Amino acid sequence: MTFPVVERLRSAVVDVLLLPERRRNGFAYNPFVPRKVQDPYPAYAALRARAPVHRSRLLQGWVFTRHADVTTILGDHRRFSSDPRNGSIPVLRRAMLPPPEEYTLLMLDPPDHTRLRALLSKAFTPNPVTALESRIRGSLAALLGDVAAPGFDLMESVARPLVLNVIAEMLGVPPEDRATVRSWSAKGARLLEPMLGIREWRAGKAACQAFDAYFRCVIRERRASPRDDMVSALVDARDEEARLSDRETLNMLRALLAAGIETTENMIGNGFLALLRHPEQFERLRADPELIPGAVEEMLRFDAPVQTDFRYVLTDCEVNGQALRQRENVVLLLGAANRDPEVFADPDQFDVSRNPEGHLGFGSGIHHCLGAPLGRLAGRIVLEMLLERFRSIELAGHRPRFRPGVVFRGLDSLPVRCMPA
Repeated sequence: MTFPVVERLRSAVVDVLLLPERRRNGFAYNPFVPRKVQDPYPAYAALRARAPVHRSRLLQGWVFTRHADVTTILGDHRRFSSDPRNGSIPVLRRAMLPPPEEYTLLMLDPPDHTRLRALLSKAFTPNPVTALESRIRGSLAALLGDVAAPGFDLMESVARPLVLNVIAEMLGVPPEDRATVRSWSAKGARLLEPMLGIREWRAGKAACQAFDAYFRCVIRERRASPRDDMVSALVDARDEEARLSDRETLNMLRALLAAGIETTENMIGNGFLALLRHPEQFERLRADPELIPGAVEEMLRFDAPVQTDFRYVLTDCEVNGQALRQRENVVLLLGAANRDPEVFADPDQFDVSRNPEGHLGFGSGIHHCLGAPLGRLAGRIVLEMLLERFRSIELAGHRPRFRPGVVFRGLDSLPVRCMPA
């Protein structure tokens, strides 16, 4: 499948805009170049070696690529804010941001973030997620029962419907509404991407409005008649001050869908692509299934579902010798940090026995991904059940293509050939 024409044109325009920066510094990072969308890691390695901290005209901020620097910034919410109002956001981009009352947890700082995350933890904790194991296994078994050898699209037939079914059941969304809710979530998640086109931005805004209208009705229903689902848990969640408002509940649901669906889908697809490109690692898992939990962590490190995060400098400070001024923007390349040789030996080698402590596949600090427990559980179950069902799985058809994006990294499709066990 060829790279879309519009994306090639955008890449060419960006390259022209970056010419002064390239001439001045000898390099310029353009994440929209088609080959970098498909494989950003050589560019990350070059940045770490030549300019581990540099000013990007394109991304309007200081770009950090080293693991130590990225973890320092992610772990310091007193000096680095997640609220775009504390940064120097270009006028056009600022106009495309949601109003503050619609900020999700991703864009909030303490004390608001602390209060809301604590309330959410009452509804979204490892124990309830772990209780979903039988549900995940049942859903996956049904999906695998519908696929037939010699092959299928792992994204279309497994990753997307599995994650959607699990999240929808957690939220109490009936089967007939799930595809629509998934479409709203996908379009809304795109609003996190920088340099979004006006048409895509309008589609994302419309999707968020439709999402809110749908779930306002659900929230009213759950207040009147609670069920055993997460919407009811959020409606009931309260602390010493108060319970969540309807607006806060809607923002939580947006964040849950983005955290649960986008990251888990991408993790399954990216991780399986790594396994399929390293068949000897797949065979190691088949020979020793106890490696599977650590293999999930390596999948997250090797090709993370979220590649980039953003922060805004609250006070003049310094990170590893680089002076930063108040209101400057900071761009954190998580994918680059996950391949830092100072932390991970042979970082470009995919090794299911590595069990990489400190990887940033789900971020770090107070904004560590809410969907992490679900993502790890789903990844483990998919690995276990595919290994049980098929004695061989390999890539098939065209070269898998990643969707363009700076923040999220995920596959359009992943065709595989398989042989039943």
